[in-house]
Amino acid sequence: MEHREASLIEWIVPLAFSLVFGWVVWHGPAYILDFGPENGQLAAQFGRTDVTPGMTPLFGFGDIIDYAALILSPILFAIGVATVHRAPMEYEDWVGLDRVAVFLGRVTMMLVVLLTSVMIYEVVLRYVFERPTIWANELSLWIAGFVFLLAGLYAMQQRSHIRIFLLYDICPRWLQRTFDCISTFFIVLFAFFLIYGGYGEAFQKFMRWETFGTAFDPPIPATLKLMVLIVITLVAIQAVINLIADWNAEPKIHTAADDIDQDELERIRAAVGSDGTGEMDVTRGAIQGKEPR
Repeated sequence: MEHREASLIEWIVPLAFSLVFGWVVWHGPAYILDFGPENGQLAAQFGRTDVTPGMTPLFGFGDIIDYAALILSPILFAIGVATVHRAPMEYEDWVGLDRVAVFLGRVTMMLVVLLTSVMIYEVVLRYVFERPTIWANELSLWIAGFVFLLAGLYAMQQRSHIRIFLLYDICPRWLQRTFDCISTFFIVLFAFFLIYGGYGEAFQKFMRWETFGTAFDPPIPATLKLMVLIVITLVAIQAVINLIADWNAEPKIHTAADDIDQDELERIRAAVGSDGTGEMDVTRGAIQGKEPR
């Protein structure tokens, strides 16, 4: 797939999806109470955390903003998947389903921006105004958990996870395909047993909306336990997609030069010129060639 410079929509949609889906996650108890069994403890907990307590609920608990966010989330997700394009440094050979992982990679980048913003905000309040918050640390941990999980899916799509090619590169192509099948099988097997063994606990934590037990008390166990299972499912699917997409690919010999981004080097050369950095040439060759004074 050809790459091009990112348009404004490719920045706005991931950020908008992150914010809207964040609202959905924070108000998760409203949807559980509206569609699940009656739970007085969860209702009391939602009463303490509801961002818009004054609005009239559409059903039992969720108001119009909650359900607008719930409807808007898949719409933004679909728009993001449809509009995402390959960046210059990203893996070149795409198939249609790769768009999901790449868009979630863009969401991860936006989450990193939000995470950094929260940390800067806390530092300013704590050390400049001496008024620290009770929520910044837990919110940072919460966002970082989502970043860690989604980054793993993006790494799988980009084939950028850690791999040892010493034996792989010297094997014939048919044996490389065998190795690929074996590794994909174990990824799928791991995902199956993780879901099989963890679904019950994750579902229970989600339905009772288990929280972190701090002053801010975010629902980190309730959300991240389930998110682990969702992401590992997507990773297994992506591994199968990679296997199919790379089946007829030409053998590639991996070297240390693979870590060098040629597009980035070309942009640097275009920016500084072939003679160095403007009037001051700080290249090693120039420094070594200078005559001592």
